[in-house]
Amino acid sequence: MKRLLLFLCFLPIFSFSQAQFKPFRFAFISDTHIGSPNGTAEEDLTRTVNDINNLEGVAFVVITGDITELGTPAELRLAKKILDALKIPYYIIPGNHDTGWSESGGLDFTTIFGTDKFHFNYNGIHFIGCPSGPYVRMSDGHVPRDAMNWMQQELSQLKNNEPVIFLNHYPLDPGLDNWYEVIDMLKQKNTLLALCGHGHNNRDVQAEEIPAVMGRSNLRAKAKAGGYNLVDVHENMFVFTERNPLAGSEKEWKRVPLKDQQYDLSAKFPRPDFSMNENNNEVKPAWSFQSSANVISTPAATGKLVVFGNQEGVVQALHQKTGRVAWSFSTAGPIFSSPAVSGNHIVLGSADGYIYSLSTSGKLNWKVQTKAPVLGSPLIQENVVFIGGSDSGFRAIDLSSGKLLWTYKGIGGPVVSQPVVYNELLIFGAWDLNLYALNKNTGALLWKWNNGSTVRNYSPASCIPVINDGVVYIAAPDRYLTAIDIQTGKTLWRTNESTVRESIGISADGKYVYGKTMNDTVVAYVSNREQVKVAWKLHAGYGYEHAPSMLIENNGTVFFGTRNGIVYAIDPNNKKVKWRYKLDNSMVNTVNVLNKKQVLVSTMNGRVMLLKTK
Repeated sequence: MKRLLLFLCFLPIFSFSQAQFKPFRFAFISDTHIGSPNGTAEEDLTRTVNDINNLEGVAFVVITGDITELGTPAELRLAKKILDALKIPYYIIPGNHDTGWSESGGLDFTTIFGTDKFHFNYNGIHFIGCPSGPYVRMSDGHVPRDAMNWMQQELSQLKNNEPVIFLNHYPLDPGLDNWYEVIDMLKQKNTLLALCGHGHNNRDVQAEEIPAVMGRSNLRAKAKAGGYNLVDVHENMFVFTERNPLAGSEKEWKRVPLKDQQYDLSAKFPRPDFSMNENNNEVKPAWSFQSSANVISTPAATGKLVVFGNQEGVVQALHQKTGRVAWSFSTAGPIFSSPAVSGNHIVLGSADGYIYSLSTSGKLNWKVQTKAPVLGSPLIQENVVFIGGSDSGFRAIDLSSGKLLWTYKGIGGPVVSQPVVYNELLIFGAWDLNLYALNKNTGALLWKWNNGSTVRNYSPASCIPVINDGVVYIAAPDRYLTAIDIQTGKTLWRTNESTVRESIGISADGKYVYGKTMNDTVVAYVSNREQVKVAWKLHAGYGYEHAPSMLIENNGTVFFGTRNGIVYAIDPNNKKVKWRYKLDNSMVNTVNVLNKKQVLVSTMNGRVMLLKTK
């Protein structure tokens, strides 16, 4: 028996790279940006498709995100029309440009292309591609929670030595807020290579021990034509060649050894730091709940329940005391709408094209069809629901019956935030460059305002305006804080002194307008019709910041969340941080301050938590 064991020890261990293997070639395209303002993206992609069709020996094509500029249905359909001309199979995933401004919350991508992820086996190698956001809001890159669950399931069915190539739009580094979860998952398997786009350049990227390569954009930039990569998979080597379809030339630029990978799972690498919570006696979680999909909205509280929707289209209700599930209700599309509660009505929109009213027991009261996704959040006032959608319309609905009271048509882009009411005026922004003021009783347009830019990405859409003494304040992606006369829609003043981006708030007495700057600092301006400079600053130390979550003042404390999962409470009187708590590593949505001792928070990653303070 000992001789047999000794003999077995010297037998060669089977590995993928030692197995009989037939080399192959595939095309690697990224960042096509169909719909880009200069109009050349379509020509560049068409030329690439024709070039691939004229090549021999290319097995398939992979396309790693930012297929379009803004993720509109028209852009997506045009991209698909061009790509469908390929004579070989192609596999495609979305990037942040396909999801971040999507009027359907990314649903159009799945509907038009059939899926937003893929897993196929070619010549013994598993190619696994995942979508990435952010979705609807600005934040860091993020692989959605439901896609993470899907990938875990796909990988669990593989034997440990089966080789994997992973594809995502983002590099596997901290620019993707859950990079470490993806890496830890991939290290459990024989991951040969990670491919990505996003940076528009051919270069090596960091993915800890996993070999990783970024591919160039298909756009021409300052050249005469765009380009793409061809990847030759040999028995012991990946060879990357940049292809110029206009010149018909190829240039090798990268070689990566192809070998079985057995990762040291005990090796230490940087991970998000939660140590701030360890000795924090000011705030503790009463409970924490992990949803199965992203939560990109503010949960509502009914007194006994906490209610929110997730990206799988499920409305979930938790017992407010315990965080345990009370009931759930399924819609047919992703939910990005923050619920509003009044009496026995919980109202929210879904990307399935309906506005829903549910009872506090989870039963349907009524639903209103809009025939387009509804990403906007409702406002309920005097038994009327005000809500915008992606069908160019804004609606007023009777809360009790679901009867449509009026519809304003004429919006050129999706509404993704909540309106505000001031006297008889209803104010909201949209991804069509404009801020709108309607008569809340009739829906008549009173005025609309824009910042003069022709770039839709600079629209005042994600920011919920704040109002005081006849002045509307907004912070748009153009990094200006703007004051607008509420009666006329005329600009009173604009300042980029503090580079506040989309995040805004107002003090309880209306005297100060708050903002998060894009680097470490909370600022306050005196609310005034005349332009003023910063009244005070607080260097809170949250680092680089661009999440649009609002600052909420309650009982003399200002609360806000950050892009990297931290909730702050600051004292605006002594300009000090009272406490901070890190509940996740992804964007914190606008918090719901229930009272001076309870703060309800949620993150894009699907974490919902009730924080209790002293």
